Amino acid sequence: MSDILIKAEKINKIYKLPAEEIRAVRDLDLGISQGEFVAIMGPSGSGKTTLLYILGCLDRVSSGKLTVLGREVSCLKESCLVNIRRINMGFVFQEFLLIPTLTALENVELPLTFSKLPENRKLAISLLDRVGLGKRINHLPSELSGGEKQRVAIARALITSPKIFFADEPTGNLDTKSSQQVIDIFKELNQKDGLTIILTTHNNKLGSQASRIIYLKDGFIVNREESSLFA
Repeated sequence: MSDILIKAEKINKIYKLPAEEIRAVRDLDLGISQGEFVAIMGPSGSGKTTLLYILGCLDRVSSGKLTVLGREVSCLKESCLVNIRRINMGFVFQEFLLIPTLTALENVELPLTFSKLPENRKLAISLLDRVGLGKRINHLPSELSGGEKQRVAIARALITSPKIFFADEPTGNLDTKSSQQVIDIFKELNQKDGLTIILTTHNNKLGSQASRIIYLKDGFIVNREESSLFA
């Protein structure tokens, strides 16, 4: 079996507005293998988040072919995409998206309910302990710092044992110390567990920790110098 988890072939994403069309991703070819740690970087408006959402089956291509875990997903029904995401993928966003009335532990356990998986409190506790929050499991989000909230979100994304982990600007709302803690968690997950990680970031320090960087500009993959990040 091929170790290519995601393969994009000439994919395009076009948003049709009343006055214009916006081509967010243009004729893009990309392959991501098992165990890679990939950072997608580029200036604002380059198409980073759009590409991440497409690869994570949160958005659809306008044209081209996208194969995820050996299955061509371009024309699948939304119900099928939901199943692919629930079973195989974990997501973390810039906004932490925690349920404010649930404790850290309850937030981590929540995806098990949606995925119709058996409760596993022991695993949830061990994940919170792994991200350094073993003593904060009964705290509400309002009682946690931004960095702690993001670490809860990471544990929540891991509870279903995903094959691919997606993160959209995961350090965007964090200070330097909290950003480094998140970076260290990602590195450990990739290097020790072999988890495939795909993230977008403006953070050069975070991007430099990845095993591969994909630079985008105006929806195209470009080289480092053309990306405008280092102009």
